[in-house]
Formats: sequence, structure tokens, C-alpha cells
Amino acid sequence: MGNTSSTSRTGTSAATGALVGLALGDALGFPTEFNDVPAIEAKCGPWRQMPLPDPAFVTDDTQMTLALGRGLRAAMDAGELTPARLVGPVRTEYVAWWRSPDNNRAPGNTCLRACQLLSDEDRHWAEASQIGSKGCGANMRVAPIGLAPGLSPQQRSGAAQLQSALTHGHPTALAASDLTAYAVRVLADGATPAELPALLRTYAHDQRTVYREDWLGDLWQRGQDASAAAFITRGWDDCLGVLDRLDAALAAPDRETDPCLATGAGWIAEEALATGLLCFLLFPAEPLTALRRAACTSGDSDSIACLTGAFAGAHLGADAWPTEWAARIEYRNELLALGEGW
Repeated sequence: MGNTSSTSRTGTSAATGALVGLALGDALGFPTEFNDVPAIEAKCGPWRQMPLPDPAFVTDDTQMTLALGRGLRAAMDAGELTPARLVGPVRTEYVAWWRSPDNNRAPGNTCLRACQLLSDEDRHWAEASQIGSKGCGANMRVAPIGLAPGLSPQQRSGAAQLQSALTHGHPTALAASDLTAYAVRVLADGATPAELPALLRTYAHDQRTVYREDWLGDLWQRGQDASAAAFITRGWDDCLGVLDRLDAALAAPDRETDPCLATGAGWIAEEALATGLLCFLLFPAEPLTALRRAACTSGDSDSIACLTGAFAGAHLGADAWPTEWAARIEYRNELLALGEGW
């Protein structure tokens, strides 16, 4: 990794760039979460000059990304990716994270509750799913699904939604996870930032009534909807609504104002996605500035910044990130190993 950026990158470079960027954003936003912008600048200085904390500790966002990555790799090593192959390894990794003494980074209650329930091996995973939660804990960790090579669009969509459903069963959590994985994938494949919002809107419209029963089973029946299609449509409509807010913010870009004011504070899935995208799209050729803008926000700063970092790294590759920053990130070796394997 160096100090220059390139729009041409191999799949390995995109995967490494996205994973390292995710962790760097997480570390940059860790000390600023729960603070408003004036308090952040009082603590960290002007937002455009925010330093990477030393040590560069991350939160549960990166920890769970790595857990998903390990589970996904184990599933894919066993053969073609199917729901049956994915659930076991990912469930094992989520429970191991829940039990780990390093799980001390203010994790969300939904993840804690669901993983506790998943630890009962006799319980079907759908009984652990928190059907009422659309917190951002599912799409903050989904980048590995977008980065894994060789998946069909149907496998990628199903896997993104299923990994969400293990903890966050709300239809908006499922749709936002799917849309986040799709964004990472198309950026890694060479989509330009300028065309990304329209690609996301088209994808969301195309998926709007598609309930992936082969991956989710009868999860929809745990909700309050009349049909599986009505259940998942509710989630995609939330995503389409926040894409409207993203488009409005990009039509009149304000790079000095808290992005949360335009697209939401990021505690819920669709807002984390939109605000992470906004920070990336405001500074598509300046990845560190994008990370700093995401970390200097009044909302869920670490999750917003980790999504921004995943998008920027998928787009620009591993060279987006200064060597001195990347060398100090917590879990560096695991991040590199996962990225280089793809």
C-alpha cells in the first residue's frame, strides 16, 4: 500500500483496499461516536486534519466483518455456496465473536441478543433473528459478501440477506445488506462513483418484490406482513426512500456540513448505507478526506466511516490508503490475509 490512488486495480487489490478501508474508517470513527461535530472538532481538531488514533483500535464493526469473512471462506471452501453451507460456519463465527473477551467495543444489543440465542445449537437460526431490528449491525459487516469472487448475483444477494437475518431480521436490514454488498461489488468491478447512485436505484427497483425463500425460508412469517413479497418490499422501499435523500444531497453538495443532516444519523441500516455513500461520493478521489468526513459526523460515526472506507477501497484499491496508516490498524494481518485470498 502506498500514498497514491489508482482507478485500475485487481480483484485482490479491491478486496484488500475495501477491508483495510473499512477498518481504518472504523478506527477513525471509534473515538467520535456519540459526539456532535463541535465536540469532535474540539477533541480531534479540524475535521480535514483528523489523525488516525494511536493505537488504531477498531470496534465490533471490523470484528464482525472478519467473523463473516472467515465463515464465508469456510463455506466457499466446502463447495458451491448454498444456504446450508453458509449458515453453519457463519453462525459459528458470530457466536465465537459473542463469546470472545475482545468483544468489548460497545457492540449493539441486537447482535448480542441474537448471538446469545444462536449459541443454543438446538435452536433454528430463524428463532434467533431479531425480526424487529433494522440497526446497521448487519450491513456494516457485509463487505466480504460483495468482495468474494465467483458468486452469481443470486448467491450474492441471498448470502447478504441471510448473514443479516442471523441477527437482524427486519426487511430493511436484509435489503440494506443486499444493497451494500452490491455497491461494494460493482465498485470493485469498475463502476464509477458518478454512475453508482443510478445503479443502486435500478438494483433496488429490480429486487423490490423478490423474497429469497431459498435463503430465508419462512422468516417473513415472523413479521406482520400479509405475504413474503409484502415483507421484503417494505425493506426495499425504505432503501429507495433514503436513496432519494442521497440524490438530493448530491444535487447540492455541501462538503462542510454534517452529512447526517442530509441522509440520516446511521443508527439504522438504510441511513448508515446512504450516509456512508454520501461521504464517499462527496470525495471520490480523496479517500482520506472521505473517511475523515464520515468520522466527523453526529451519528454512528464508526459504522458510517467503515462503510465509506469499504466503498472507497473497493473503488480505488489497496493503494488508496497510506502505508503508515494501514500498518497501524488493529487486526491488520487478518484483514490482509482475507483480502489477498480474494
